[in-house]
Amino acid sequence: MELKYFRLIKTIAEEGSIANSSERLFLTQSALSHQLRDLEERLGFKVFHRSRNKWELTDEGKELYNLANKLFNSIDESFSTIQHIKEGSKGSIKLSAECQSFFHSIPGFIQKMGILYPEIDIDLSLGATHQTISQVLSNEIDIAIVTSKPASEELTSIKVFEDEIFAVIHKENQLNTFDYLEASHFSDSHLLINCFPLEGVSVYEHFLKPNKINPIKISAIPFTEISLSMIESNMGIMCAPKWQLKSFKLSEDIVFKRISKNGVKRNHYLVVKAANRNKKYIHDFISSFEEDFL
Repeated sequence: MELKYFRLIKTIAEEGSIANSSERLFLTQSALSHQLRDLEERLGFKVFHRSRNKWELTDEGKELYNLANKLFNSIDESFSTIQHIKEGSKGSIKLSAECQSFFHSIPGFIQKMGILYPEIDIDLSLGATHQTISQVLSNEIDIAIVTSKPASEELTSIKVFEDEIFAVIHKENQLNTFDYLEASHFSDSHLLINCFPLEGVSVYEHFLKPNKINPIKISAIPFTEISLSMIESNMGIMCAPKWQLKSFKLSEDIVFKRISKNGVKRNHYLVVKAANRNKKYIHDFISSFEEDFL
């Protein structure tokens, strides 16, 4: 039974006649009479008792009228729910990352989000990457990408993936003679990092610092292209996951060397305030991030 017939029954019952229903349904009396006659022929029973001044529902018609009310109430409730969902899908997200490696791949992800979720505005914050957790707590940013799970009860952490950090060196570097690098091998090296402080550098925090090793020289080079150029000239080494350098054309003279026998691996977490975790637009961002980076 088509929806238009339920609307016809409901309107005639509430207006009292075809004549009164015509304007409300934006149809002529003749068209409404034709619809009602067609419906009753299909059903095999009368829906209304007709009189000149008043149309009254038959017993069967009352059941259809009650069903029509339930049907349209359900439709209204569903559209109201859809509207609330749609409104909850709108929002602005300030995003930052503790590891600058992500700044090479995040723009492509943001572009994809713009297509899938045009109502989510994502602003990438490049400054003070070593303070991302405090920035989330102070509402300066909404989501942080970090490599250490914070302990604060105000925050929710979602593990998105694990990667491995390699030493990136020139093939003629003396370190290339080893099967893998020990912490002591870094003591005479010129280590190229993105930025200070060292606590934000994964290879230092997770490998060199626990082994009480400091490279003989450390230089902060914010541009990966320059670091790679220096490595190509055998003027230093950098440490990075392989995925970070996929977008660069690497010289055949550059090689990846494993750090420690079992490798230096790290987890990456999305960190967001617990109070914001279930917001629709935050949930959509996290779900899409997990799909892209897992």
